[in-house]
Amino acid sequence: MIEIVVISTPSLGDRSYLATDGTAALVVDPQRDIDRVLVAAADRGVAVTAVFETHIHNDYVSGGLALAGETGAAYYVNAADRVAFGRAAIGDGDEVRVGTMRVRALATPGHTFTHLSYVLTEAATGEVAAVFTGGCLLNGSTGRPDLFGAAHTGELAAAQYTSARRLASMLPDATMVLATHGFGSFCAAGPPAAASSTIGDEKRANPALTLDRDRYVTGLLASLDAYPGYYARMGPANAAGADPPALLPPPRAEAAEIAGRIAAGEWVVDLRARRAFAAAHVPGSLSFELGDAFATTLGWLLPLGTPLTLLADTPCQVAAAQRELSRIGVDRLAGAATGVTRDLIGSGRAAACPVSGFRGLAAARRPGRVTVLDVRRPLEWAPSHIDGALHIPLHELPGRLGELPELPVWVHCQGGYRASVAASLLQAAGHTVTIVDDDFAGATAAGLPLTGDAVPPGALSAA
Repeated sequence: MIEIVVISTPSLGDRSYLATDGTAALVVDPQRDIDRVLVAAADRGVAVTAVFETHIHNDYVSGGLALAGETGAAYYVNAADRVAFGRAAIGDGDEVRVGTMRVRALATPGHTFTHLSYVLTEAATGEVAAVFTGGCLLNGSTGRPDLFGAAHTGELAAAQYTSARRLASMLPDATMVLATHGFGSFCAAGPPAAASSTIGDEKRANPALTLDRDRYVTGLLASLDAYPGYYARMGPANAAGADPPALLPPPRAEAAEIAGRIAAGEWVVDLRARRAFAAAHVPGSLSFELGDAFATTLGWLLPLGTPLTLLADTPCQVAAAQRELSRIGVDRLAGAATGVTRDLIGSGRAAACPVSGFRGLAAARRPGRVTVLDVRRPLEWAPSHIDGALHIPLHELPGRLGELPELPVWVHCQGGYRASVAASLLQAAGHTVTIVDDDFAGATAAGLPLTGDAVPPGALSAA
């Protein structure tokens, strides 16, 4: 009997998998912090003897090479991938025995040119247990095809359609679909339809399997939104091979140092809840509340090479943030400090930022007196936004601060997280700002006038 353990990383929207027959184990698409995998294997008393990559990942640093080195497992990477390390080359149709399990590789290009899916079967019976689909066939969606540039996007979108249909035609309807992306990852072209899925489920609901090729490709391309800038560094890092993260406590930053670091242009990031930050924070520090959106948002905005210091209530928060950041290759912290705000600002005074909701914005909104700033992504803005609002997506804001008029700014997003980040950036740049910490659905109830464009015909939902 095969047991499959899901190792979820909700902050990046990804899943890794450990499959075992009770003696031997294989791992698919491990995250960089491999200690979670080692614990899962140790808890079951099994040895990891094979590690498989579905593709060279663009949204996180893989732990595959480190895990293979730690366990002595064979590391299976597509023979067509150019990598700087030794690997067990694998390609379309190749089969690998792991204990009483059999793994068959299937070429499923689309998310990348060399993407593989892996079909897992019981060796004795030939019964198909699952297919590890990586960034190909996801739960109600498919992986995005635009990570290699516009020149290749159409070609990869068409390949994604063919690959999804290849899996659907080859595998029984009861086969579990075990995707790596699609649970909030920007590598997905749409949100998951469900937490779990089968080939039969996908045949009924997945656009790649229910639409004709032209409608699918048109809808897929229309649904592609911006993705994090740090993705450009993940592929090269994974092709080079990554060490496991050290995760050692960073140097302690004293209160007297923190203001100097901010003045020098370094980033000092406050991990506390955004309402706590708004109430009192170190002047010039930036709000990135620790949670599922933390690593992606900070990684997207942090200028490459900029020293980073973390502020938090407790050392545990710092350690959790370190782990999250290590998954996207941010390894070296300049320092960290913990405690209450008054202990972190020394002899200075704390800064604060007003917080309101959409009803407060409706009352304050006056043309020529305030600027309403919407920092959502383009596909969030297009169908519905406040009439007269200025639209600057959060990931573009640091480079477009000069576009803001010299008026008080009320900044909002979809739910409040990005508005807090944006407000801290604006305040650090000298703007007077109010955070709209509210769900955008409340804008209508508040009486704010909304406008927007129609969603492109056939568009898939955006991640």
